[in-house]
Amino acid sequence: MSFIQVENVWQEYGDQVVLERLNLSVAEGEFCTLVGASGCGKSTFLRLLLGQERPSRGRILLDGAPLADEPDASRGVVFQRYSVFPHLSVLDNVTLGLELPRAPLLGRLFGQARREARDQAAAILERVGLGHALDKYPSALSGGMQQRLAIAQALVMKPRVLLLDEPFGALDPGIRKDMHALLLELWQETRLTVFMVTHDLSEGFTLGTRILVFDKTRLDLQAPNAYGARVTYDIPLNRDRRAARIAVDTPPAAVAGLLQPHYQGA
Repeated sequence: MSFIQVENVWQEYGDQVVLERLNLSVAEGEFCTLVGASGCGKSTFLRLLLGQERPSRGRILLDGAPLADEPDASRGVVFQRYSVFPHLSVLDNVTLGLELPRAPLLGRLFGQARREARDQAAAILERVGLGHALDKYPSALSGGMQQRLAIAQALVMKPRVLLLDEPFGALDPGIRKDMHALLLELWQETRLTVFMVTHDLSEGFTLGTRILVFDKTRLDLQAPNAYGARVTYDIPLNRDRRAARIAVDTPPAAVAGLLQPHYQGA
């Protein structure tokens, strides 16, 4: 059985169709990178996976059961804009994720329970390279360090699915390369199922075990919102990420040509 099954999903907002006829089957532990032109529904699809939105039609199954109506601990998310709490220290930013589910009224734990939560938070921060910055505040961190903090916030909840919405888009190339290495190390250790939106095609090939290309196959100039996007190419990558093939009998040499129109000027 597939870990995540997407069955004939449509997403519509009034008369605007964003996604149509979306069907996917994803095994546990896959790293799927989502590419395509702006406005083709990639981030919308992440919100559906997170549970922030429900499909207009169709359904999404997680391990054979419908997704919960609200985001829960099974799915962690990291956005491009650093989703950290500026008034909390690095350690408290991560500890909070462990405290809120266990103490929803007070928002914090006490005694032994709090010490254990802080120990767990410190361990994951050490793993992402922030063990030296536990007492710092986000304003004192660089962009790359803030994104490491955001990843630690997501991973401390031990999710089964990690959703990344252009998490490295605002970082300098050198820092982005370091974050790529960190993310691959964490993925290889945890074998999370990952969905990552990116506008950087090389990033998609570097990180993913599978690339999903979102595009609109039907266009009507008189009614530009009448049709939505779907996955037009599903590109499995081999294990060392140095080669690819398209699952719809397209020769490998055509991959770059097929995707190039999406990235003019990128």
